[in-house]
Amino acid sequence: MKLFFEAIAKFLLGFMIVAAILFLSAGSLLYINGWIFIALLFVPMLILGAILFIKSPLLLKKRLDSREKEKTQKGVVAFSGLLFVIGFIVAGLDFRFGLSVVPTWAVVTASVIFLISYALYAEVMRENAYLSRKIEVQEGQSVVSTGLYGIVRHPMYAATVWLFLSIPIVLGSFWALICFLPYVFIIAVRIIDEEKLLSKELCGYEEYKKKVRYRLIPFVW
Repeated sequence: MKLFFEAIAKFLLGFMIVAAILFLSAGSLLYINGWIFIALLFVPMLILGAILFIKSPLLLKKRLDSREKEKTQKGVVAFSGLLFVIGFIVAGLDFRFGLSVVPTWAVVTASVIFLISYALYAEVMRENAYLSRKIEVQEGQSVVSTGLYGIVRHPMYAATVWLFLSIPIVLGSFWALICFLPYVFIIAVRIIDEEKLLSKELCGYEEYKKKVRYRLIPFVW
């Protein structure tokens, strides 16, 4: 029950923070793109959380714990959070002052990309029971090299890049997209730092790196 209430509390807190930032900066509850994004984000999150609570409560507990220990990763998390806050504020202000005109087809396409990315994110969690929000090597952890992990070494980060870059378009703001673009470089820093730890502490990871050459995007990087 402690895990249940912790998950519900973080879910509600996240909902209130995102809604407050979007609608206060927009100056109106009639910000339709804001409601679309909230539905796309929190409905799947609630469903996924319920599934994890029933099927894999230990993984849910890991996903709720985002406290990083290493200095580099603390900086990555803090900077990522700052980017999202700024991006949401800019999107709301964009709506208030009518700075962007994002066509409906682009919003629909971004919404589809968002949901597909979320589905891939869920699939990664199904494949990797050791998936934690903080960088660590857990007791008994082994290298996962099948499924999406056979395509790129960090499929979760690949999914989140598409997920987060689709957010500003869903919100109907080209200006907010500029705020979200640095996330790609932040993820690159996180991956490079994470691989140093995995190569050092996770048995078999060096061999896995030779087998799966690309970190994030096949044939690119």
